[in-house]
Amino acid sequence: MVMIGTSPRSRGGIASVVKVLRDGGLFEACPSEYVISHADGSPLTKLAVVLSGLARHLRLLLSGRVGLAHVHVAARTSFWRKLLFIVPILLARVPLVLHLHAGEFVSFYERECTPWTRWIVRRVIERADRVVVLSESWHRWLVATFPASRVEVIGNPVRIPALGPAQARAPATLVFLGRIESQKGAYDLLEAMARIAPDIPSLRLMMAGDGELDRARRRVEELGLQSQVRLLGWVDGEDKEQLLRHASVFVLPSYNEILPMSLLEAMAHGLPVVSTRIGGISEAVTDGVEGFLIAPGDVDALAERLRCLLRDARRRLEMGDAARSKVATRFDVQQVVPHLLHLYCELGLAVPEGATATPSKAT
Repeated sequence: MVMIGTSPRSRGGIASVVKVLRDGGLFEACPSEYVISHADGSPLTKLAVVLSGLARHLRLLLSGRVGLAHVHVAARTSFWRKLLFIVPILLARVPLVLHLHAGEFVSFYERECTPWTRWIVRRVIERADRVVVLSESWHRWLVATFPASRVEVIGNPVRIPALGPAQARAPATLVFLGRIESQKGAYDLLEAMARIAPDIPSLRLMMAGDGELDRARRRVEELGLQSQVRLLGWVDGEDKEQLLRHASVFVLPSYNEILPMSLLEAMAHGLPVVSTRIGGISEAVTDGVEGFLIAPGDVDALAERLRCLLRDARRRLEMGDAARSKVATRFDVQQVVPHLLHLYCELGLAVPEGATATPSKAT
């Protein structure tokens, strides 16, 4: 098998998903070649990476040793870049699994594509042997928009970490993991912080992510939150683990998501969630059970839900336990890997005996 995605050192959801799948044993269970089509860096670096990856990809296809191609793709530039890899796969008649990740894909197709580029997107999706999506809501949209597509829902995988003692958590510390921008609700969160900070003197917000750091810093100063908000920039690895181990609530008031890895990772660490009722988030979080869901942009509700959780340690613990249980049941990488292996087997790829116990459901 050949899998195509971003560099493991890149920032973003695709890199995170591939890393979890690799650590979860997918590449060991199914001998694979991982081809990098994108890496962070200068335009020249990105061009060199895509050309090098494409050359390697073509060599693998010409060798006749590729039994299946699994392509991770997002919207806009990611889709057009991956098209360079997808066309040779289709010409070589190699089974294609197209794994869609971007929350902006619907907007990209319906509002940004011309009739000609929309036709190209349609052809790719309907020619793929399977289209993997992250949520049932996205499944419904794909089937309605591309009737000939064969769509399968496989949630993002997450590793379930061991937990330390509950008392190690800071009692009033919020953590936000995501790009610092309006679409992620970063400024709504700062507004909510300004409303609840006078009532909770120990309140702290740890905002981890790249993006509009200077603009966010100015807004923090305008709201007088300098002592309560820390803008950490991009964090990964052990630094991210430490944040999730010691925080008390995870918050992501985003306007556009499918199923963010950061939310699943927070739930796996036993954190209650305050997020928005969009995409696949409502399939991972039941309002009032694993956390609270609000409408995007509703700062009043965001402040109230945060205040409710921060004042009730018992409720935080109960919701955090429910969140961890939900992720372990539905999104554990040890369940996702067999599901993918079963899908590969259905498409004719030889996989190890006993690795395909999870049934595949495509429509």
